[in-house]
Parts: sequence; structure tokens; C-alpha cells
Amino acid sequence: MLEQLKEIADRYEAVVSQLEDPSVYADPARLAKLTREQKELTPVVEAYGAYRRAESDLRDAQELLGDPEMREMAQEEIQRARGELERLREELKVLLLPKDPNDSRNVIMEIRGGVGGEEAMLFAADLFRMYSMYVESRGWKLEVANANETELGGLKEISFTVDGEGAWSRLKYESGAHRVQRVPVTESSGRIQTSAATVAVLPEAEEVEFTIDPKDLQIDTFRSSGAGGQHVNKTESAIRITHLPTGVVVECQDERSQYKNKDRAMKILRTKLYEAELEKQNAAIAAQRRSQVGSGDRSERIRTYNFPQGRVTDHRLTGDSKNFNIDAVMDGGLDPIIDALITADQVQRLQSGGGA
Repeated sequence: MLEQLKEIADRYEAVVSQLEDPSVYADPARLAKLTREQKELTPVVEAYGAYRRAESDLRDAQELLGDPEMREMAQEEIQRARGELERLREELKVLLLPKDPNDSRNVIMEIRGGVGGEEAMLFAADLFRMYSMYVESRGWKLEVANANETELGGLKEISFTVDGEGAWSRLKYESGAHRVQRVPVTESSGRIQTSAATVAVLPEAEEVEFTIDPKDLQIDTFRSSGAGGQHVNKTESAIRITHLPTGVVVECQDERSQYKNKDRAMKILRTKLYEAELEKQNAAIAAQRRSQVGSGDRSERIRTYNFPQGRVTDHRLTGDSKNFNIDAVMDGGLDPIIDALITADQVQRLQSGGGA
């Protein structure tokens, strides 16, 4: 591990040296790449520096053991330095775990009502509110691409983008079936009902990674509309793009501007085609992702939102750490759940030998 850390420290110095070269700023792509690499290496280099300082403190303290007057103080310093070395060693193991190459990406999210009729669609709307508040708390940006609303304010489906530093690294854990247990507003007898909604989270594809031939696109315009006549646009500003070779269809009608709708629809189409290409290249990962989202059935879930008991349970976690306060979570307080999932993932990977 120490040899690997030395190589990382050397690479960090090389990156810093290149960033000090004025010619780098004439090449925005190279500058962005070097800046991103420096940011990724900095936590490792800082922890490695602290580790080396703790090693030096230990050696200095051990040299003082021969002095009777300094022995007691030296023993205390030796104990402190050894504890610091152990802590930093574990921290460095985590920092050296293989990184998800998509962690810095923006994301496309899709929420769909599953089993449970209107109540499932109302829950889908509650999930969208929860994610909207979480995105706001992180200082990210959310833009709705397409929404299919119900008369009661539920959502049959909604797709939206989330732009922000580390969006994928945290929101990727939200992909799957979400189950809710509560008394629906549509239930007059007060009985608790179990319903479900599914959430899909995709890393946004970068334009340079996937080239789309304009000849392969069929672009249609139409008038946007919403439930109860809301958001009706008298001009044909809504956009539907069909990728003819694959049959993938994307609609966007949230913006009043046809240009903005087209631009956002193209972004989502590019991401979906990129995701499809990844599925071809790695069928195993694709199968895992599909199994996470599931069919929207109540029995397939990653998380249960139990309103009568006031708790959210994430079924991928164990023990007392799997339960969270439902009011805080529904108001966008997802960080405790996501932090626990990240920690559990790191522990599992360390136990399996550090593999991705």
C-alpha cells in the first residue's frame, strides 16, 4: 500500500507542476482533466502526508525511551502515534478503493407509480418532492423533463435531471423499488394500504462519448398539456424525439421554449442510448440494475416508508442502523441513509479484497 501511495504522491506533484504551466490554460479540456485529477488525488495525498508525520512522531518518541526523565511522556506519545497510524491506515484503505468512474457525473432520474393504483402515484409525487428538497439542500440543480400527472396530484411517471458535484456518487443508491405503508387519502375506512413506486437513476452521458447521427432522428412537435388543463401551451413547443435505429422515444414539454425542450430531450436521449450501449458491453451489470428497479411490485423493495410507525427502513442495511425518522427523510433528509449505504458498501468491498 505504501508503494502505491508513493506513486500517487508523485503523480500529484506532476499534476500540480503541469497546472502551474500557463500554456495549460489555453487548452480547456486538458485544464479540466488536470483539475479534476488534482481534486481526486488531494484527499489521498493529504492522508498519506498525515500518515508519514505520524510515523515520524513514533520514531522520535521511541528514541526518547532511553531517557528516564522522558520515558513516561515518550510512552504516551508512542501510544498516541500508533493509534493515529492505525486510524490513517484504515482511512487510506478506503481512499484507495477503486472509484466508480461515473461518480462525478450528473444524473437522469425517473420515478414511476407501481402497484397500488392512485395511492402509488401519490407516493411517486411524494418521492419527487423528497428528492427535490434533497437536491436543494445539496446545492444542486433539478430540471423536470417530462411529467405525467393525475387529477389528484399524483404522478404516473416523471423524469428529471440533477446537475451537481457528486450527484451520481450519492443518488445511485436510490435506484430500486420504494414501498409505502400508510392510510391513503382516498381510503375512507382508515385502513393501512401498501403501495410501491420505482426509481431509476442513470449517469448522464457526456456528448463526446456517444455520437448520434441526425439522420437517425425523427423529431415531432406538439402542444404540451397538463392535468386539469394546467400548463397548456397554445403553441407547439413540446418535443418528441424518436431514435429510429433503436426505437427509443423521449418527450419533453416542461419548457415554454421549443429550443429548450429539444435541448433537454436530446440530453436524455443521449443518456438513454449511452446506457443501452453500456448494457450491451456489460450484461451482468445491466442485469443487476434491472433487478434493483424490479417491476414495481410491493414485494420487491429497497426501502419501506412506514407512516403509522414513523420510520423509514432501508432493507440493504442491518441492525438499528437501517431505520430512520420518516418526517426528516420525506423533507429531503436523505444524507444519513446514503452515508450509511456508502459505509456499508465500503466495508463489503474491503472484506472482499477491495474490488469494485
